[in-house]
Amino acid sequence: MKEKPTTFNQLWAQLAIEELVRQGVTAFFMAPGSRCTPLTLAVAQHPKAEAILHFDERGCAFQALGWARAAGRPAVIVTTSGTAVANLVPAVTEAAQEGVPLLLMTADRPPELRDNGANQAIDQVKYFGGLVRWFADIPCPSESIPATYLLTTVGQAVRRSVASDPGPVHLNFMFREPLSPDESSEDVGDALASVGNYLEGSEPYTFYPETQVQVADPELDALVHQLCSAARGLIVVGSLRSRQEQDAVSQLVQRIDWPVITDVASGLRSADGLPTLVPYAEAVVRTASFAAAHRPDFVLYVGGRLVSKHIERFVASAHRLVRIAGLPCRLDVAHIVGMRIEADLISTCLRLSEKLPDSASPTWTKDWVGAGARAASAVDAFERDALALSEPLVARLLWHGLPQRYAVFLGNSMPIRDMDFMAYGGEGLVAVGVNRGASGIDGLVATACGQALAWQRPTTLLLGDLSLLHDLNSLSLVRQSPVPMRVVVLNNHGGGIFHFLPVSRQADLFETYFGTPHPYRFEAAAAMFGLAYANPQTPKEFEESCEEAAANGRSTLIEVVTDRTDNLAMHRSLLEQVTRAVDSEELSNSHYGPCRLKAGLQAEKNPAKTRS
Repeated sequence: MKEKPTTFNQLWAQLAIEELVRQGVTAFFMAPGSRCTPLTLAVAQHPKAEAILHFDERGCAFQALGWARAAGRPAVIVTTSGTAVANLVPAVTEAAQEGVPLLLMTADRPPELRDNGANQAIDQVKYFGGLVRWFADIPCPSESIPATYLLTTVGQAVRRSVASDPGPVHLNFMFREPLSPDESSEDVGDALASVGNYLEGSEPYTFYPETQVQVADPELDALVHQLCSAARGLIVVGSLRSRQEQDAVSQLVQRIDWPVITDVASGLRSADGLPTLVPYAEAVVRTASFAAAHRPDFVLYVGGRLVSKHIERFVASAHRLVRIAGLPCRLDVAHIVGMRIEADLISTCLRLSEKLPDSASPTWTKDWVGAGARAASAVDAFERDALALSEPLVARLLWHGLPQRYAVFLGNSMPIRDMDFMAYGGEGLVAVGVNRGASGIDGLVATACGQALAWQRPTTLLLGDLSLLHDLNSLSLVRQSPVPMRVVVLNNHGGGIFHFLPVSRQADLFETYFGTPHPYRFEAAAAMFGLAYANPQTPKEFEESCEEAAANGRSTLIEVVTDRTDNLAMHRSLLEQVTRAVDSEELSNSHYGPCRLKAGLQAEKNPAKTRS
């Protein structure tokens, strides 16, 4: 420890931070207040702890969320007591849903100041309920409690945050005044002596070896047998969490040679890496004639959630569905998964790839890829003929204009849906960030900033106007970002997604209660937070604004103003054009035989549940 502690508060705070650092946890997102003074000072004084400060606990927590998801490691959130803790709830909810490791270190009042009207005191015990994977109420530091208790508790917290069911963990630290070490002095010599050997070393007090959940070989062989026997197989790839997952899934997809549908959050939208990719797959499955003639008998679903409910519904019609997912959450909205493999996604995909025999692309796959190619031609024509900016066109232009090394973060509501529908092509893998656990529109700016910080890659954020209003003060994080950020806001002056819902027919009430109109523009906000600003009016001006922001390396807010009613009409017209193109060729009703030789595989074991 850099500074010798003179109080028990200081000692415990320093030991907690030291053990976190030794456990490999070094990123501390902080919105300091008075009660968390011991923790704040311990972080500030530790040479290996990185402190990231924000004045708003809510934005601070979302920034930590973005960092932890992108880094694949726990991020620590340090706050004071009271409503500071309450402000963490939205980000903790998202982390709980998505299995993102967060360590919540909240300061609290001592027992004598609980439940008696003490200022800024709320009940913080198990405050996050079922959202956290584990909770510990850390008692006030004293000589009567061994310091080793604290070290094992911190080690356990880290472990619980990254174990087989990863997610947020809450450590609630009670501190008595005085909170600053220069206000008093205590004899902490015996406590220091009790951890003397620990302080002399550099290893964590409790070591947790790396573990990996693997599917048994007989079960994997049974799955290979099923894959080889399927006549009308389809691969669906949901969100993926890392470049390593992308590489492993790409390898598996190329071995199976079935048509593959990928969610935008997979980052796998380039046909260069996936020859059997079906571009504009949502439009393909929404083409009634094609969908009816191409019901799969087997779906292999790899990864996390899908954005498109239309693809979800199509997949639900499959005869058999096998899901490979690295997290234990069910992710089975239609209750149709017949086999669920809960194991390390990377190693499972690679082992499965090794067991599969070689194959040639079957007619079934060519039908799908051909339908996607027709859809792509229609979208190309839409872009070529566009004279004005529209929300789907912005998504397509952004994707195709991504500079090398740029990552993207997609806001919820319409932006991610537009990008999921329109974003195909480009070169190689794309790093994509989303908050699809709870799919909220809050905290998106801060989350994107956390992602950019972890990846150290320039980032483009696409979001709606209401989302930006929700998280406006996080533009300060954009200003402070060590890598350039392009914040593209689609400003249709309200909630555009509600125009797609049946409630839009309630003409007398819709605009006030669901359209949520507002008069705001964002140029002044960009100026307030020191960001460059652009307001392009045409497709060419939009591309030029994006290119200029990337070239000058300055974080920029690009505002595209659209009309909600026009946006609805544009989406309907585009879908009609694309589905008409998909339907333009005569459909094959031929029988599809098994797409592989069985290659001497053993008889099928434990088959996936069959749906009649």
